[in-house]
Amino acid sequence: MSTNQIGLEKAELTPAIKALNALLSSYHLFYINVRGYHWNVKGEHFFTLHPKFEELYTELQLQIDEIAERILTLGGTPLHAYSDFAERSGIKEDKGVFDGRACVLGVVKGLQTLIEEQRAVIEIAESASDQGTADIVTGYIQAQEKEIWMYNAFLG
Repeated sequence: MSTNQIGLEKAELTPAIKALNALLSSYHLFYINVRGYHWNVKGEHFFTLHPKFEELYTELQLQIDEIAERILTLGGTPLHAYSDFAERSGIKEDKGVFDGRACVLGVVKGLQTLIEEQRAVIEIAESASDQGTADIVTGYIQAQEKEIWMYNAFLG
């Protein structure tokens, strides 16, 4: 059988699954960074940023699960080891960040990286007639663009 369980050509989905696993990796590293910002933020904006970062990492956790489930739906296997995430992620660890402004800059940079990767995922998915993946990722981009605007408003 040349199609998967949802009727898409298996051979055409290999690049999409690979791109989704790279995106999953970036989401994991970003999630870890945001958890660190949440735990370690200090300064005058603590009471504003601490809950905002919790809101963000909770949303990231849901998106991580959706991406992994999409990989499974397409017939792939989602990565699950930190070493695989670190190797494939477009986002790097952001250690030792405590200043609220620096944390927000890290969030903005992470969101910009995710958006860039997701735009590439959309192109790959559409070339495989995988509108489901393209639609999921488009929704993420729309919300993340708004988040970037709000975080940049905070930065002034």
